[in-house]
Amino acid sequence: MKKIYLLALALFAFTFVNAQIIDDNFEFYTLGDMGNQAPGIWGNWSQDPVGASGENIIVSDDFAASGTQSGMIGTGPGPQDALLYLGEESTGDYTLRWNMYVPSGNEGYFNLQGDLPASGALSGVWNTGDIYFNQANGAPGVGTDTAVPGDDFQFPHDEWFDLAIYVDLDAGPATYELFVNGVAAYDNPVPFQTDNILGAVDFFAASGATTYYVDDVYYDTGNLILGNGDFTENAFSVYPNPVQDILNINSVSTVESVVVYDVLGKVVLQVQPNSISPSIDMSALSSGAYMVQVTVGNATKTVKVIK
Repeated sequence: MKKIYLLALALFAFTFVNAQIIDDNFEFYTLGDMGNQAPGIWGNWSQDPVGASGENIIVSDDFAASGTQSGMIGTGPGPQDALLYLGEESTGDYTLRWNMYVPSGNEGYFNLQGDLPASGALSGVWNTGDIYFNQANGAPGVGTDTAVPGDDFQFPHDEWFDLAIYVDLDAGPATYELFVNGVAAYDNPVPFQTDNILGAVDFFAASGATTYYVDDVYYDTGNLILGNGDFTENAFSVYPNPVQDILNINSVSTVESVVVYDVLGKVVLQVQPNSISPSIDMSALSSGAYMVQVTVGNATKTVKVIK
């Protein structure tokens, strides 16, 4: 099973605020080809669930930022050309974040794609440039974005580093900002290159030197990044999902309230932990889908949890 939160709002008789979209730490997948373990979240350039020519991201236990598993992009058996679907958004602002590991002598790469075809292989709509980490193993520790020539940034090899992107689709044109370990990669927000659609992240093996890992992928509405690249205090994630008994909430500030709703919108559990990173006992609840509404500071967000 997988740690994925998609809000099927049509199933519920009330409206949720600022809904979390994706929080994925790879711990609940089977090792190997991602295949169709996370439909609608993880795909590939050919948009073939089986994975045309092995394009899917590989679930690996070689390295992990948390737990024991992460996602690997490399040159075999693919090369990998994986998509993380972002919902074809055209308005609003969004924060995207993951941990990344690039071994020495290897390259990392991604780009943000715009409008995606409903089916079939992508032809490519680049809204960022090609973003490289040690391009073709020719620039160790140096990151580049072809949309921002001459504005290189630094990253560490052989250790996990934090990568965060803030996208403002309402900026006119849409813009993106990239942060590596809390440091802004560019002096100013960068305009989208083609259209104003936030379609997907393309994790691609751009050359024979490409091997890198991603973990703890987080995607949410709103600007959750402070000026120094850190997440704002009201950001949080939950795990494990599916949950058996105890649901853990990972937060950097105090969680005031947790309210659990069933599919009919009825409150089935309500606690006020008033603590950082609390654990919530869901053992008394029956198996099924629940919406967990978490209040941190002045922000209320809701995630879907399976039991």
